[in-house]
Amino acid sequence: MGETTRRAETRYGNRPTMKDVAARAGVGLKTVSRVVNGEPGVTADTERRVQEAIDALNFRRNDSARVLRKGRTASIGLVLEDLADPFYGPLSRAVEEVARAHGALLINGSSAEEPEREQELALALCARRVDGLLVIPAGDDHRYLEPEMRAGVATVFVDRPAGRIDADAVLSDSFGGARDGVAHLVAQGHRRIGFIGDQPRIHTAAERLRGYRAAMEDAGIPIEDAWMSLGLTDPERVRRAAEEMLSGPDAVTAVFAGNNRVTVTVVRVLSGLAERGRSVALVGFDDFELADLLQPGVTVVAQDAAQLGRTAAERLFSRLDGLSLDPERIELPTRLITRGSGEIPPAF
Repeated sequence: MGETTRRAETRYGNRPTMKDVAARAGVGLKTVSRVVNGEPGVTADTERRVQEAIDALNFRRNDSARVLRKGRTASIGLVLEDLADPFYGPLSRAVEEVARAHGALLINGSSAEEPEREQELALALCARRVDGLLVIPAGDDHRYLEPEMRAGVATVFVDRPAGRIDADAVLSDSFGGARDGVAHLVAQGHRRIGFIGDQPRIHTAAERLRGYRAAMEDAGIPIEDAWMSLGLTDPERVRRAAEEMLSGPDAVTAVFAGNNRVTVTVVRVLSGLAERGRSVALVGFDDFELADLLQPGVTVVAQDAAQLGRTAAERLFSRLDGLSLDPERIELPTRLITRGSGEIPPAF
């Protein structure tokens, strides 16, 4: 009976207020405010009574009033492509660590690579008065953010630059990394090298394709259209593209995969060929979990996702701290990690 009564007395959303704390502690509202906000002018005994009342009532400070007074929410927003993508785990964690060091809360969400959803999410975060935004763009027109930026919302773009506005961008060297990865395959003796990438409208996919083309041109190797495939990274599309490149008399002897999702699917295709005694070289852009434990280990062009997030977040808080900075494009280097798959010589 007692348990039923306790459940009936619960009123969700009816949180204790500073007025409740003041009444329990027998002090004025101003005194509670001073204790809650760590302000001077309260005796030790009074502070103890107020703290006991706070603990007894499970009072939590409502920051809405502070937002109205100070114009700052101590929160930032992060718009990602896909929260399920392993690449964004360390990036998001690094952003969160920087935010925490600055006493700010991180709120994030996924655009699912849809420009409309990116815009909806970014503007929803602005409507909730975040102090700043970090955006991994899905679209190529970010003029919708200009009013928010003029109103003081610090904004930094990550992994891909903004479209049609001047804004900070922190990127990896997709062009240089892809160029190095393909050049590595050329150095192993390959001349028929396939490229499978993401949708061409995506900046990173276009840059990696450009790096592939540059490496092939550097080596004096003409590229056949059948060696290149860009599109959605769903496994079925990538599997078909890989199988087409790897079949026929002019099949490729090596594949450069444009991101970690593509690489994983290509690994599955190549494992089937290996069972039939055919070895194909592979270099992937982006490292991924267990890549070093496969047989052979997967050679990758690795970018530092955590450093991307950290650098972007630090740039954002520099702006929030009042530094007057011109929009800047910061490009971080990649590195080639050789593990075996990229060192397989041409079989024919």
